[in-house]
Amino acid sequence: MTRTMEGLINGMLGVLIFSASLPATRVAVAGFDPLFLTTARGAIAGLLALPLVFLFPGARPRRDEIASLVVIALGVVVGFPLLTALALQHITSAHSIVYIGLLPLATATFGVLRGGERPKPAFWAFSVLGSAMVAGYALSGKGGEVSLIGGGLMLAAVIACGLGYAEGARLSRRLGGFQVIAWALILSLPVMVVLALVTRPATFGGVGEAAWLGLAYVSLFSMLIGFIFWYRGLALGGIAAVGQLQLLQPFFGLALAAGLLGEAVSWSMAAVTVAVVGCVAGARRFAR
Repeated sequence: MTRTMEGLINGMLGVLIFSASLPATRVAVAGFDPLFLTTARGAIAGLLALPLVFLFPGARPRRDEIASLVVIALGVVVGFPLLTALALQHITSAHSIVYIGLLPLATATFGVLRGGERPKPAFWAFSVLGSAMVAGYALSGKGGEVSLIGGGLMLAAVIACGLGYAEGARLSRRLGGFQVIAWALILSLPVMVVLALVTRPATFGGVGEAAWLGLAYVSLFSMLIGFIFWYRGLALGGIAAVGQLQLLQPFFGLALAAGLLGEAVSWSMAAVTVAVVGCVAGARRFAR
C-alpha cells in the first residue's frame, strides 16, 4: 500500500467518525450548557489520553513545539467544540453540518501558511468550487432555517478547526497523529477540569440519556479516536490532498442526522453530494 493511499484510508476513517460529531453535539447541548459540554468533553478526553501516552510511548514534544500544541488545543479542543455548541442553539444540526464543507479550504489555506505546501492553481479552483456548492446549499435554507448568528459561529468554528487541523498535521509528521492530539489534550487538561467543575450544572437529575450518550461520543470519538486517524492521514497523504475528504463529511453527517434526529434527506442533498465528490477528485489530482 502506498503512503498516499494509507493516508487517504486513515483520513476517511477520521471523516466518518467526525461526521457524527455535530448530531451528537446537537443531542448533548439539549441537556448541557455549551461551555460545560466543551470543557467536560476536553477533560474526559484528556483524562483518557494521559495514561495512553505512557502505555503506548512514542516521540515526546520538544520545548519548541509547545506553542504548536497550544494552537492545536485552542483550535480543536476549545474553539471548534465551543463555537459549534453555541451555533447549535440557533440552527439545526443539518444546517450546521453543511458548513463543515468549508473546512477543506480553511485547512488547505492554513496548510500553505503553516505546512509549506504549494498546491497547483487548479487545486484552489476545485476547492473553492466545492466549498461554494456547500455554502450555497447551506444558505439556501434547505439544511434548515438561515441564521446569521448560527452561520457566523459556524464560520468561526471552521476557521478555528482548519488552523488546528493544519497545525496538527504539520506536527504529526514528527510526533505521529496519536501523540499530537494526546499531548494537546493533556496540555489543556488542567484548565478543562477546572472549568468543567466551575460550569457544571447544579444537578444532573434533568439530563436525559440521549444527552449523556452525546457527551460520551464527542468526548471519546470526536475528541480523541477520530483525531488519531485524521492527523495520521494528513501527515501521510498531505494536508491539501487528504483535507479534501472533508467535503464528504457534511453529507455523511446529514445522513446520520436523518437517521438519529429524524431530519429529511432531500434530492438536492444527493445532487450536491455527486458534484462535491467530483470536486474532491479534481482537487486531489492537483494537490501537489
